[in-house]
Amino acid sequence: MPDTVRARLARRRAIARTMPLLTAAALLAAPLAGCGFHLRRSAALPFRTLYTGFAPSSAIGAEFRRQVRVTEDTRLVDDPAQAEARMEIVHELREKEVIGFSSTGRPREYQLRLRFQFRVVDRAGQVLLAPTEIVLRRDITSSDVEVVAKQQEEELLYREMQSDLVQQLLRRLAAIRA
Repeated sequence: MPDTVRARLARRRAIARTMPLLTAAALLAAPLAGCGFHLRRSAALPFRTLYTGFAPSSAIGAEFRRQVRVTEDTRLVDDPAQAEARMEIVHELREKEVIGFSSTGRPREYQLRLRFQFRVVDRAGQVLLAPTEIVLRRDITSSDVEVVAKQQEEELLYREMQSDLVQQLLRRLAAIRA
């Protein structure tokens, strides 16, 4: 066999031996490189202090307070006079409307709605965000047989809508230029 053929065979064998090592190194390095994905963080609010007019028993208020606590720069205060901005709650409503009936005339499908209207003003009473309404809707079917399960599903949908509403609320507050 000529030397060039032997040299080519030797190179191929060397490549064949190092290929698994290179592949393993690439697979180990890939997670370290990352793809740029980040978990969604709480929106950074433009106020150092914020007063909210939520009722003490409000589930949306509890979720909102929990989300604001994880933000770095904003602190919720109990006294509106100490706040840089006040979020005034105009209304917070849960609604349930029949949207479909069975052939016997019984309700078969409902639409759950969560309506929330608010506005934001600064210390001087200047409107930072005009009255804004957020409306979330979810459809749910009804069953005479699975009454308890459907009630639990309805509560779960309302909780998911509340979480979604709080995220939307935080994004709208973050968009305010104080």
